[in-house]
Amino acid sequence: MRLKFILGAVVALCPFVTSVAAAKTRSYDLRYHAALDPAAGVAKVKIALSGEQALPSRLELHVDPERYSGFAADGKLDVEDDLVVWRPGESGGELRYRFKIDNVRGSRMYDSRITEDWAIFRGDRMIPPISVTAPKSAVSEATLTFDLPADWSIVTQYEADGDGVMKIENPGRRFDRPKGWMLAGRLGTRAEMITGIKTVVAAPTDEGARRQDTLAFLMWNLPHLAAVFPQFPKRLLIIRAGDPMFRGGLSGPASLFLHLDRPLISENRTSTLLHELVHAATGLRGDDESDWIVEGLAEYYSIETLHRSGGISQRRYKEAMQRLARWGKKSKTLFKKRSSGATTARAVGVLADADREIRKATGGKRSFDDVAALLAEDRGEVSLERLQDTAAEIAGKRIRSLERDELPGG
Repeated sequence: MRLKFILGAVVALCPFVTSVAAAKTRSYDLRYHAALDPAAGVAKVKIALSGEQALPSRLELHVDPERYSGFAADGKLDVEDDLVVWRPGESGGELRYRFKIDNVRGSRMYDSRITEDWAIFRGDRMIPPISVTAPKSAVSEATLTFDLPADWSIVTQYEADGDGVMKIENPGRRFDRPKGWMLAGRLGTRAEMITGIKTVVAAPTDEGARRQDTLAFLMWNLPHLAAVFPQFPKRLLIIRAGDPMFRGGLSGPASLFLHLDRPLISENRTSTLLHELVHAATGLRGDDESDWIVEGLAEYYSIETLHRSGGISQRRYKEAMQRLARWGKKSKTLFKKRSSGATTARAVGVLADADREIRKATGGKRSFDDVAALLAEDRGEVSLERLQDTAAEIAGKRIRSLERDELPGG
């Protein structure tokens, strides 16, 4: 959902896409606090504003009424269906609500869950999208803290200080909001610095998670992935857990979830872990017909990374690409709202063709890696036109294999 950021009486782009002006800024304190309550199945959330000047005068929270309830606040509060409007006083105040953590995805599987021993959820679900009315020069200084049951700890993409305070920063945004996957409870972690990336693998205890195996796999492969995407997050969190969590992988900002039953390398020589890491690295989303680009790029680099690291041989690499080519023939069009299965397989072949064409056009000096790096640098929404223009910029000419009339369903 695209959100608006109101500057006085002027409506501009949302805080998630608007750059902070170079003019003098004035900051205010924005404190997020959540108390996890396993018995009630909720996080009791507080959002507090304070400061001597430049405070927001209006906040709009866009919520799912099935998961958010019990709103109360200092100042004026209006709650209607999926929109909550908070107008704090001149000196700030506090907004309070309850967030239902459990959320079913598919058939009896969870993409958010709390038990008596652990909780897995996303910060950008616990804190919903927020539109803010504030002076043009106002920027937040945001922190996040938790109250946890006895013997629980928590790990997120953010570093905590000795008092458990996490500083939240969304570069280029005026109103910061916690994002990414979070794991709380009785848990175990393994961490390593890999090619300048603080890499943390975490899982609930007593679930048989092979954290060190995952970390070793990343030590072999992450440097090759980071070489393609220089903007890769400098802190990376990977959460693993078993049933009843979603039996696959789900990416988020600087973090991802991966079910314990998912192999690090599948028999078809792809890797769900590397696939989701590409999503975390690029931050791309497709327009209404371009999800194939996002998913195809993630699958393409899951195979490419394994090949470059020596995880699979040249023969296995060729077999994997041939298998995807056969599977991809079952997809009659790439241009769908959601890409999966055969469509993603066919997209891998398209990107491989584009790579060969770019290498030929540049005498081997450039490749699709350069296209992917540029797309990831700008992040945001990707379309066929954006892909074509970026590839043409790298190759110095239009890439025929990316022209619409050359693509299935184009």
